[in-house]
Amino acid sequence: MTVHETPQACLRDVFTLKDFKSSVDPIWCSGCGDFGVLQAIQRALAEIGRPPHEVAVVSGIGCSSRLPAYTTAYGFHGVHGRALPVATGLKLARPDIEVITVGGDGDGYSIGGNHFLHACRRNVNITYVVMDNRVYGMTKGQPSPTTEADWDSDAAPGGTGVKPFSPLAIALAAGANFVARGFALDVKPLASIIVEAVRHPGFSFVEVLSPCITFRPEEMEWKKTIERNSVETTGDRAEATARILGSNEMATGIFFKGDRGPYAEAPKGHGDAERIAAEFVVGA
Repeated sequence: MTVHETPQACLRDVFTLKDFKSSVDPIWCSGCGDFGVLQAIQRALAEIGRPPHEVAVVSGIGCSSRLPAYTTAYGFHGVHGRALPVATGLKLARPDIEVITVGGDGDGYSIGGNHFLHACRRNVNITYVVMDNRVYGMTKGQPSPTTEADWDSDAAPGGTGVKPFSPLAIALAAGANFVARGFALDVKPLASIIVEAVRHPGFSFVEVLSPCITFRPEEMEWKKTIERNSVETTGDRAEATARILGSNEMATGIFFKGDRGPYAEAPKGHGDAERIAAEFVVGA
């Protein structure tokens, strides 16, 4: 757990990006798209207007999961693929805290894939931002669940031949209440999407196309092929799914805003450790 609270910021009603910028310097590769996502999240938190001590950023393992240390909010750097259950437990125990979960395509869709499905299904009021670079950047460039089937690499010569995971369609099918896609280098539009995601009730999912220039330098061409804000938002899940499956995978914007009620807060006394322990005392 990391805490980088800025006391003077907590006494104000208006915040700026700097209020959510910690003294820890990011160690991502120069040019990594995650820098843009970090700035977008900091901008979004400033606009939302809650002080750093009322926000928690939870992550798993991977390049993008280093992000909590770079904010002044509470941070939890968890284990591989387990960011969502940690975030879910935190939100149910402390519904007063704004919980944002961050991670990458490997962390979120491979080892964390089952948690992703059930987080969408449960619809707890948290926001999940996934930085998708379609590669395992921290572990030397292996294909990830979203890597194109024919992407040639040293780890998979000629490609894997496996159809890529479709995060947005799967999120919709599993029950996510807000589904959107952004681009890491479009910082201000991405920040606006994240603001809407946080403010929308229930489980909000934001996929961010975030180039990895070290292992996939060709992804820098994304800035030329992105179809910015080219999607029309709908509240119809089937319609949103059809649009996602039929649209260019470079299309950005908010695809779906649902009206499912978020998962109820934990019952009173649910987190009473002494009471729970007493129930298991043998011979009492």
